[in-house]
Amino acid sequence: MNQNPKFAVIGGGSWATAIAKMLCVNQKQISWYMRNEAAIEHIKKFKHNPNYLSSVEFDLSKLNLTNNINEAVANADYLIFAIPSAFLSAELEKLTVSLENKVIFSAIKGIVPETSLIVGEHFHKIYSIPFDNIGVITGPCHAEEVALERLSYLTIACGDADKATIVAKCLSGNYIKAKISDDIIGTEYAAMLKNIYAIAAGMAHGLGYGDNFQSVLMSNGIREMKKFIRKVHKMKRNINNSAYLGDLLVTGYSVFSRNRMFGNMIGKGYTVKSAMMEMSMVAEGYYATKSAWQLNQDYGAKTPIIDAVYEILYEGKEAKRVFKKLTEKLD
Repeated sequence: MNQNPKFAVIGGGSWATAIAKMLCVNQKQISWYMRNEAAIEHIKKFKHNPNYLSSVEFDLSKLNLTNNINEAVANADYLIFAIPSAFLSAELEKLTVSLENKVIFSAIKGIVPETSLIVGEHFHKIYSIPFDNIGVITGPCHAEEVALERLSYLTIACGDADKATIVAKCLSGNYIKAKISDDIIGTEYAAMLKNIYAIAAGMAHGLGYGDNFQSVLMSNGIREMKKFIRKVHKMKRNINNSAYLGDLLVTGYSVFSRNRMFGNMIGKGYTVKSAMMEMSMVAEGYYATKSAWQLNQDYGAKTPIIDAVYEILYEGKEAKRVFKKLTEKLD
């Protein structure tokens, strides 16, 4: 196995920028694909992404910047996808280069809407990538804190422990600690579900609920997550580990959380459309809510929080009334 693989980052947003920053610490050069040609030209001229994490300054000698996804894929052994799940299919349709023998790691915290699959399963079923060549990069880790070089922790999950170890090593640094996991399905579902609970936390805040209720909401959220993931993929896992509970807490409480921000706006009375228009970044939890609710029609896990968020976002029910009912179901 190649112990020094070439990496490509696919995406131009805040998380992609953070991953590029982490990789540049340990790599001589990485390929970095983003659609926005103006952003690429700006980075080449000013050494920073004009739209996301603009405080991060890059060593240009380490970047092979391109707006051609095929060029980035062709030049890399390991591909890290960090684009909103809603846009993944459209980007993959541009591929003419084969993904065979590529190792794919998802840093996407959502479900592919066209197939209702988490990203790893999407690559496995649609592109026939073996699970040993698929991995997940999860938190708790906000891109903004990576930019500030605050101590952060990552969990790198893959069926092949050697590949997980390679990615963990390449992302680690003075302020990044990375550990590996074999729970590729569970960690990816957790990364998707926690965004829904963060929206719920934001809604609660927007409606005027305080810290006492938030703590009850989060403790119920982790138990709900455990029930859902157990239905999807039953294996031995500690739901209190940082990839599950830790990621849920930081997304539910942090001022950097776009999902909490989105929920807060809904709780304050914004329509879904107006909240989305005001935010410059995609709230993955919006799409995840519909997918999780639909999946659970088959799984049958008890998920009152997911149900409540779904009713508000997709059935147009009044947040105040839905949360009043929800408070009676939590303990």
